[in-house]
Amino acid sequence: MRLMSAAALLMATWGCAEPSAEPSAEPSADTSAAAPLLWGGDAEGGAPFVEADAADPTRVRGFDVEIATMIARGLGREPRFVQVAWASIEQSVARGDFTIGMSGLEDRPALHERFAVSLPYYEFREVLAVRAADSARIHTLADLRGRRVGTLGATKAWEMVLEAQSTHGVVPVSYDDDVHPYSDLRSGRVDAVLLDHVLAERSLRRLGGFVIQPVPLGRGHYVAVLAAGDSALRDVVNATLRARMRDGSLERVFRSWNVWDAQQAAFQQGVLRDTVPVGAPGTTGRTATISVATYLPALLRAAMITLALSVLAMALAIAMGVGVAAGRVYGARPLRLLLTAYVEVIRGTPVLLQLFVLYYGLSDVVRLPAFVAAVIGLGLNYAAYESEIYRAALEAIPTLQLEAARTLGLSEFQILRLVRGPQALRLALAPMTNDFVALLKDSSLVSVITVVELTKQTAIYATNAGSWAIPGALCAIVYLAMSLPLSRMARRLEQRWTPA
Repeated sequence: MRLMSAAALLMATWGCAEPSAEPSAEPSADTSAAAPLLWGGDAEGGAPFVEADAADPTRVRGFDVEIATMIARGLGREPRFVQVAWASIEQSVARGDFTIGMSGLEDRPALHERFAVSLPYYEFREVLAVRAADSARIHTLADLRGRRVGTLGATKAWEMVLEAQSTHGVVPVSYDDDVHPYSDLRSGRVDAVLLDHVLAERSLRRLGGFVIQPVPLGRGHYVAVLAAGDSALRDVVNATLRARMRDGSLERVFRSWNVWDAQQAAFQQGVLRDTVPVGAPGTTGRTATISVATYLPALLRAAMITLALSVLAMALAIAMGVGVAAGRVYGARPLRLLLTAYVEVIRGTPVLLQLFVLYYGLSDVVRLPAFVAAVIGLGLNYAAYESEIYRAALEAIPTLQLEAARTLGLSEFQILRLVRGPQALRLALAPMTNDFVALLKDSSLVSVITVVELTKQTAIYATNAGSWAIPGALCAIVYLAMSLPLSRMARRLEQRWTPA
């Protein structure tokens, strides 16, 4: 439901009815029977929400798929699925990529300020998962003072963990998916996980090795979202959902996916009696102002994490890059071959893959903290690129200068220190600066291993605010504030070191 990775791109053209067709924006007012109903969700998150059908990977299945089909048939139309990352569903609805967004979307007041939101069709419980050894003494977030609690960013559970950070001193750990929190719980990287009971029970069946505490810490609802101007269509969607509750169709769907219980029966009765509370509209301007004031300190803290991470990773990259470049220029043939292989492997594989392997793949051998893994991962990656810059700069020094230095009796180390090195540094300075600015931006990738840096914090802010306009502008300003002074400093150094 909530994974965000390159696999989403591979599924972007999946469709429930016509998988080979390109998805296109659909006018919300078009209710022609010939026009398919485009609905968006995240098939990467898997069952029971939306997943690829094992028998036919071009189709999707899950209870949200079946509910979307019910809605489409209630409108006299055929459903067509559009793949989108879970965190982008709301923005895609707003820009018209599809008519309805689903896939385990949580109801919250901010949604009602920007969208036409359906009535809730499922009630979930926020449950705490802990290791079996801790189950007797950890029952609530108050029992986790000073301990790490994992959850998904921009969710009700994330808000609860953040509140517990200020009231009980817990340490929030944000994830981009609902799989790694539970695997990290098993391995001891986090001490508890707070998520929907649907996700917790699914992971317990898949992984085992932890206990779900029986008393829920909160409740929430899944809803469908439509563009703000589609309130009439939303009313038809609500009528269809109510009809399917009355005739038992929704119950049969949830039973088939093993997510039906007595709580859901009571919840549906409450919906039919109009006694279930849902998110209420608010004043958009006020919310935006409060959001900026609330999130700005968090954005600044995240910016400090980004800056520290980038500086440390660049220092590692420079140190390793110098060593690799020197080895390739001065080393024996076996060493040169080994270092060349390192450079080609690192440059030929994605940095995301390298981060996953370093943090998750090697966890059985060495269990690195997330920040340390991020520094090492980015440092190793950029060291390969830095080494090529330094090697090219060293080999750009005219051979006549080197021969003259040898004629004067200087050793190779003296030549490097006094003749070759200083000139190579001047040549390498500009591309080094470019690499540091690039690394500063690439640091946004480390959110996949639970480091909440500037871009990740901005994404959480944007999801809660319901718009990328203000959060994106603030994020851009902070990035520019960090990168522009560095570029100006590099230009001054170039001017100072350039021979007259």
